[in-house]
Amino acid sequence: MEVVQYNKDFKITFPTVVTIGAFDGVHIGHQEILQNLVKTAKSKDKKSAVVTFSPHPRMVLEKNSTIKLLNTLDEKISLIGALGIDFLVIILFNKEFANLSANDFISEILIKQLHTSILYIGYDHQFGKNREGNFKLLEEKSQIFNFSVHEIDALCVQEVKISSTKIRKALADGNISKAYKFLNYHYFITGTVVKGKNIGEKINFPTANIKVKESYKLIPKDGVYVVKSTIDNNTVYGMMNIGNRPTVYGRNQTIEVHFFNFNQYIYGDVIKVEFLTRLRDEQKFDSLDALKNQLKVDQINAEEFIKNNQ
Repeated sequence: MEVVQYNKDFKITFPTVVTIGAFDGVHIGHQEILQNLVKTAKSKDKKSAVVTFSPHPRMVLEKNSTIKLLNTLDEKISLIGALGIDFLVIILFNKEFANLSANDFISEILIKQLHTSILYIGYDHQFGKNREGNFKLLEEKSQIFNFSVHEIDALCVQEVKISSTKIRKALADGNISKAYKFLNYHYFITGTVVKGKNIGEKINFPTANIKVKESYKLIPKDGVYVVKSTIDNNTVYGMMNIGNRPTVYGRNQTIEVHFFNFNQYIYGDVIKVEFLTRLRDEQKFDSLDALKNQLKVDQINAEEFIKNNQ
């Protein structure tokens, strides 16, 4: 996949099959759209192109936006690339771009630069200044610029419409299984392993502290989770605590992973950690010994889950 940071000099010279969207989460609805995009492009001897935005439009358009996203830009690029897309065009979404009219977006970007032959658009997608662009306008312009446009319905799972918003809500509630059902992959975070206060080592549960660089990345609800990572091509399992560590009077949220049967030096490494299930809420214990005893129970429960779900 060719990743293009959009600029006015960029131009594709052959016909394309295009779709547009934020694609936060690249959930199963997005996956179906993009897989069909690739299939259509190949069957008609064209190239597939996805147009997305960074930062997320809501971060620019909404005053004091506090939106948390399911993917960082790098994560989104990786997920979309795995689906066989030819071009990913990333448009810098700022106030200047937000003021671009829907007509200019169609004529200048979709037609002149992307050479759009077939366009797939979400059933509720609006674009251009003041969100004036919609499916009806695209239908009108398709007659002028000789491209076809197709509206995509929302994908449903068990009669529930899938949306990135619903997945964010599920993760904020700690509902890992619901998020998985909508994503069709384990929700994950990517971060750097940093030094902590080594409290875990004192109770024989050493942890890797994960620092997520992007402040907008959604971190699931505080609590204890079963997780897995791939380190040096080896799958390692563990349990993660997200929270303020009330037993040791912590004040700031930390993300700590205790990997099972693992003693490799990984400080400074960037790792991906996938969430498999949630075990319990974070708790405050009367002593480190009480915490240690609970962690032993957590590990037993985690290993039982892993055994039954491999």
